[in-house]
Amino acid sequence: MTRVSLASAFRPACPVPLPAAPLLDPAGASIVLGHHVAANGLPVPVAPGPSTLFGPRGVCFAPGGAFLVADTGHHRLLGWRQLPQADNTPADFVIGQPDFFAEGRNAGDKPGPATLNMPTGIASDGHVLAVADAWNHRILIWTSLPEHSNQPADLALGQKDFGCGLANRGGALAGPDTLNWCYGVTIADGRLFVADTGNRRVLVWNALPEANGQPADLVFGQPDMFARDDNAGSGASASGMRWPHTVAVSGGRIFVTDAGNSRIMAWNGMPNADGAPASFILGQKNFEAIDHNRAAYDPSERALQMPYGIAVREGTLICADTANSRIVGFPLAGLDMDAPATMLAGQNGFGLKGDNRWKAATRDNLCWPFAIAVHENLVAVADTGNNRVLLWEAAP
Repeated sequence: MTRVSLASAFRPACPVPLPAAPLLDPAGASIVLGHHVAANGLPVPVAPGPSTLFGPRGVCFAPGGAFLVADTGHHRLLGWRQLPQADNTPADFVIGQPDFFAEGRNAGDKPGPATLNMPTGIASDGHVLAVADAWNHRILIWTSLPEHSNQPADLALGQKDFGCGLANRGGALAGPDTLNWCYGVTIADGRLFVADTGNRRVLVWNALPEANGQPADLVFGQPDMFARDDNAGSGASASGMRWPHTVAVSGGRIFVTDAGNSRIMAWNGMPNADGAPASFILGQKNFEAIDHNRAAYDPSERALQMPYGIAVREGTLICADTANSRIVGFPLAGLDMDAPATMLAGQNGFGLKGDNRWKAATRDNLCWPFAIAVHENLVAVADTGNNRVLLWEAAP
């Protein structure tokens, strides 16, 4: 019997992808944190310790040399007082657990000022540290960078106090002072931005908050502070969003990874009203399109599949295209509707995908990267599916 391959039937025809310029050093990451491999080449179990990671989803360079990682699966924040200089450098302090070897949501107890339940996004302006404590439905804020283990946060947003942890404070509706699965946090231009993912919106505080439960000043993605419908209650558009995850700000423009719609939303300036429509998007041909990789199996320089992390470095918008296990770069100059990426890391071409390029993890491949942070020539990547963090130099 003749065997006939049906693979092509499931791969819609698409244009040949453009050649990609290297985004990060082709030699791979200079430092790898959390990736321990046994003599047989298999990863060792990810039991908690000062140098292990389990599904990390947040990375942050803090001015002064500190480096922070949201070790999400272990429900803790790991901190290095100085940037690691060798593979698997142990952390200097931990927040969220009584010691480096403990794990469990809220350290096995109730929410408090130094407990965590699925921490994800991390942001710092050099003074304030903000952490998205996603499954406690709150943002924890330290008014100065923590210096020792389990230093308590100074205030919490989304809840009335540190002892509360219900989505939308236990109510059916959202509000200007509630959160629901908040996965992303950004500090930029003196403002605080929070990707309130479960409420399908981004909240903005026009100045850094100073009190527990302080309400937000502005909302993107919903017509008002109380709505929480998917895509603002209609089909995909310039105004609604689905599963926003990270916010980046550059040159007055605001970028939001709208993972559920496989796109990046962009505003050319700070809106002055709730629910303002985006100026343009990347990853889809128009505001109404929502398909992963534009309904194709393979990606391209214009397609995205569940992008989560985003950052800006020297004129380039860098995006963790999570479900394609790659990182793509868009030049900011002239960036507009449906612009193509021109730079790539993690895959050998824009038309390719696959966790670790369908092989074992190496220093130059990725498995579901969730977060990106930049510092000068260095890019930190939370390589979540590989239970590691990569410190990777930009391409020469």
